[in-house]
Amino acid sequence: MRYRVLGGTGIEVSVHALGAMMFGAVGNPDHDECVRIIHAALDRGINLVDTADMYSAGESEVIVGKALRGRRDDVVLATKVHFPMGEGRNRGGNSRRWIMRAVEDSLRRLGTDWIDLYQVHRPDHTTDVEETLGVLTDLVRAGTIRAFGCSTFPAEEIVEAHHVAERRALGRFRTEQPPYSLLARGIEADVLPVCERYGMGVLTWSPLASGFLSGRYREGRTADLTSGRAALTPARFDPAAPGNAAKYRAVEELVALAGQLGRTLPELAVAFPAAHPAVTSVIIGPRTMDQLDGLLAGADLTLDDATLDRIDEIVPPGTNRYAPDGAWRPPALTDPARRRRPVQTRSAA
Repeated sequence: MRYRVLGGTGIEVSVHALGAMMFGAVGNPDHDECVRIIHAALDRGINLVDTADMYSAGESEVIVGKALRGRRDDVVLATKVHFPMGEGRNRGGNSRRWIMRAVEDSLRRLGTDWIDLYQVHRPDHTTDVEETLGVLTDLVRAGTIRAFGCSTFPAEEIVEAHHVAERRALGRFRTEQPPYSLLARGIEADVLPVCERYGMGVLTWSPLASGFLSGRYREGRTADLTSGRAALTPARFDPAAPGNAAKYRAVEELVALAGQLGRTLPELAVAFPAAHPAVTSVIIGPRTMDQLDGLLAGADLTLDDATLDRIDEIVPPGTNRYAPDGAWRPPALTDPARRRRPVQTRSAA
């Protein structure tokens, strides 16, 4: 396993990171098996483990904490804050009030005294970014966290955060965690260049495009829409849906390319993000030991220029064949009222 420096932190992390989203009730509820998977990943050279407080409502952090007992000093531990934890007001978001509570809860579940990388899981337009940066800076000074970053922030939000940090003499986001895959390359146009400009580390997630690049979904075959990710969002996987035709065609071409390399589609998919100069580490999120073995089988795969040129022909740089599951969308797009003047003022005359 190779290692790269995480942004300007001086922390060295493995090029593959272990994502813990599938550990717990949402994925694998067997704690002992999940611990074995984590130990196997560490034994094979992975030293970055990424989780979040909201994964299985905190259960993922508990499992990770169990696995790291006796090995904590050898692991770069990352977790996140933002999504609601339980019912009631003020139990989510990016406010000082919530982050101070959430980090204490994460430390308790993880069974540790510090967090190496604490990430803001999504933007929060109800909270001034200065307040968020302020509390994160205080946590670094207190020794509670070593560094902090953001996840799935659009380029303009990253730039604003850096400007605010400079003006207010606050700590800045050291990392960004965006979705990036063979089918979702939109961040190449803006997010990745911005991260390079500011010297940020980049930890990419969903290299298998929510399972679309697992090899299970092929053109001309009946798709099982009752299990896995397909059961959660069947419209994204339904071959009969017009918007999915381009995805299925791209998958067939990518399968053929992987075959020419003597590799599987998942191996090609995981190798692809690591080839970008802005990417520090690629997060893999296995649910079982077999999945971990399959994903790590491609760790030695080097994509040459001819292969990357062929990928560019199949899915042009900076374009998305699909919108990544879980990608953040600004209120300007999700709230129609933000895009519509009052009826009486819409006409030109």
